[in-house]
Amino acid sequence: MLSLKNIVKDYPVGDDTVHALRGVSIDFRENEFVAILGQSGCGKTTLLNIIGGLDKYTSGDLIINGRSTKDFRDRDWDTYRNHSIGFVFQSYNLIPHQTVLSNVELALTLSGVSKSKRRERAVEALKKVGLGDQINKKPNQMSGGQMQRVAIARALVNDPDIILADEPTGALDSETSVAVMEILKEISKDKLIIMVTHNPDLAQRYATRTINLLDGKVVSDSQPFEADSEAAEKAADKPVSKEKQKKTSMSFGTALSLSLNNLMTKKGRTFLTSFAGSIGIIGIALILSLSNGVQAYIDRVQEDTLSSYPLQIDRQTVDLSSMFSSEGSPVGDVSKREDDRIYSNDYMFGMMNTMMSQVITNNLRDFKTFLEDDANGIGDLVTDIQYKYETPMNLYRADTQNGLVQVNPTTLFEDMYAAMGIDFSMDSNASSVYTNTITSMGIFSEMLDNDELLESQYDVIAGHMPENYNEVVFIVDEDNGVPDSILYALGMKDFSEVEEILKKAMSGQPIENNPIEQVSFSFEEILDMEFKLMLNTDYFVKENGVWVDKTKDDAYVLSKLQECETIKIVGIIRPAPDAVATSAAGGIGYTEELMQHLINKVNESDIVKEQKATPDINVFTGMKFTEGEMTEEMFNEYLQTLPEDERTKIEQSVQMMQNMGMSMEEILKMSAEQFENTATYESNLKLMGVADLNEPSSILIYPKDFESKEAITAKIDSYNSGAKDGDEITYTDYIGLLMSSVTTIINAISYILIAFVAISLIVSSIMIGIITYISVLERTKEIGILRAIGASKKDISRVFNAETLIVGFGAGAIGIGVTLLLNIPINIIIKSITDIGGLSKLPFVGGFALVIISMLLTLIAGLLPSRVAAKKDPVIALRTE
Repeated sequence: MLSLKNIVKDYPVGDDTVHALRGVSIDFRENEFVAILGQSGCGKTTLLNIIGGLDKYTSGDLIINGRSTKDFRDRDWDTYRNHSIGFVFQSYNLIPHQTVLSNVELALTLSGVSKSKRRERAVEALKKVGLGDQINKKPNQMSGGQMQRVAIARALVNDPDIILADEPTGALDSETSVAVMEILKEISKDKLIIMVTHNPDLAQRYATRTINLLDGKVVSDSQPFEADSEAAEKAADKPVSKEKQKKTSMSFGTALSLSLNNLMTKKGRTFLTSFAGSIGIIGIALILSLSNGVQAYIDRVQEDTLSSYPLQIDRQTVDLSSMFSSEGSPVGDVSKREDDRIYSNDYMFGMMNTMMSQVITNNLRDFKTFLEDDANGIGDLVTDIQYKYETPMNLYRADTQNGLVQVNPTTLFEDMYAAMGIDFSMDSNASSVYTNTITSMGIFSEMLDNDELLESQYDVIAGHMPENYNEVVFIVDEDNGVPDSILYALGMKDFSEVEEILKKAMSGQPIENNPIEQVSFSFEEILDMEFKLMLNTDYFVKENGVWVDKTKDDAYVLSKLQECETIKIVGIIRPAPDAVATSAAGGIGYTEELMQHLINKVNESDIVKEQKATPDINVFTGMKFTEGEMTEEMFNEYLQTLPEDERTKIEQSVQMMQNMGMSMEEILKMSAEQFENTATYESNLKLMGVADLNEPSSILIYPKDFESKEAITAKIDSYNSGAKDGDEITYTDYIGLLMSSVTTIINAISYILIAFVAISLIVSSIMIGIITYISVLERTKEIGILRAIGASKKDISRVFNAETLIVGFGAGAIGIGVTLLLNIPINIIIKSITDIGGLSKLPFVGGFALVIISMLLTLIAGLLPSRVAAKKDPVIALRTE
């Protein structure tokens, strides 16, 4: 039941006040057709807007079902309009970019009705007004009478108690007007219809009650009704369904749908707006692409470089950094130096002193335990940690048809010196050069125990990567080439052609061009190669109670090889095209499992067990290890343990020294140090190749990148601070801060460029805010319609916020799409200039983040326009054309 009690409505107009309603009091029955008549400006529409909750009265009271509205808040009025009122306007007030069905469904959407029920009820309401077959049309595709019937269906769909019709036939012809009035008359049988009209004939013909207004007052009422207190109490106690008690709220999906449909009616402007907003996104995305690509390249360079230059910690080391840190100290009183003379500073003595004092022994046993403790976090900072041991890996070609071919350690350079007539055993300088050369040669090298890194650095072009300890791979360069020195060392090329060239060179004969012929091998030939692994302990045979060295006995070695384990090449690998550096050097790569297997086999051999069981007895002589001065008897016993050729040379040397007048006592004293070094427990174990897996001779740490390297060095410093005296780890950082500053520079440049480009992003966001405000002005009537059907101020804000989000998403998506397209030619240009491919690459997370940033910026830019929209007076908004 609806009652108006002494309603007054005043409008301030400048300094004056317009009295639109002057104490209007009317009680309405629950179902009747009321026509309100009066000349223009008498207050009819104002009265209708107050009844509908679109306008607020100045004084008096509007009583709804026995409840006063004096204390109504905005949310209460919104609920009242949505659940209790249905509006039918003279100009239809349909939302033009929505279909007929969507226009009718809108009120149900605000009520929180499910999608299936919304459609069912909307279609039913349209069928009632004869438009069941027009649900997918847009309002501009319909006649005036059809649009008014859509408006009636929209008013009915939420089953309101009251229908308010403001000049419902004012824009229709007489025939259509009659059809519309017949519909309203039918509805009035169970609802209250209040119609404002200028046409007294329509009122007399269809209305059951006519009220005339004049100058804001009721001057006549054909069927007056006065609600008593009992009726008011009954109305107040009347049960209200839960659905009608619900507060109205527009879902974000509905807001998006309204805004998207509106934007699609202005596709050109929407696209240009989004494109303008995308310019800043494109700039930042391109910078991010290049920055990400360059950073990824730097990371790859770091990882690949550090896989070639690890952090090396040796059992015995010299702190080279402190050796070369000084420029030398002045000698004498500097003040007495003359300006026109140059003076030497003390540098060499200081360096020599440092060299002698800075030889440091590292406790690698405890440090290995520290590295392998997960709690210390070293594993997260490295690609691999390699442990090196002094156990020799003696490898021979398995194919012995052409005699013995030792491939590791290689005898290539020893053979070259022999071809030049240099005797290794007599030339200590040549021996030193040879030792240094084969050490750096690296024909056989241990690969990193990191499958992911190896896969990124190498392509397997034949076979497969090692899967067992006795499997190795053959390593070639980018062009499938391999140094011929490795082929000679592996016995794959005939060394006699090298000997021929060296002999000619030594005899002074000219050598024209390159006489060495190039050769090639099939993958099958390489994969057929096998080697024999001979332990250091395999060279020793027990004879007459002592162990005899058979290293120089080729016949013995050849026979022994038949019992040795086979090592097989199972794959051929080549550096990947995008690999900056590679971790494995040399021609053959093996796994750490092979070295571990080798050490375990050596440690389990009979000679090693015997020596460890009798640590005071030299297993090569059967005598106790020497202590004190050497006697002639001890010297002779020692000679008997040596191979015959070596014993003969020593005897000849002794005889020569005696001929020169030296006494046997002097000779023994001169030989004592060499004898002692040869005959110690530790030297015997070293000669056998014994090693402890828990105590490596050196540790190679491969950091993931330079930041990880810094973190590792910090952890080593922390380890040293807690270590006992003498157990600190000392190492030399050879690569230092080679590239760490490059990352900082790239980041700094990227941040600066992004800051500049961000200005355009902010400007474009402001522009979107302005365009959103223009959209608010264009959709003012739509705002009024939404408010009339129960949308709250927050709902209106949500509609325009949704619009800015859509535009922001469009700007971000266009920006990312254009960036991805531009990256194609950019990468082609960079590739042609630098030979680095794929340098400009937008990360997925970065692209996603930029779209989110674009949406947030446009949302912020649209907050003010959306707030303006929410504050618009619905009455004024409905009058806007």
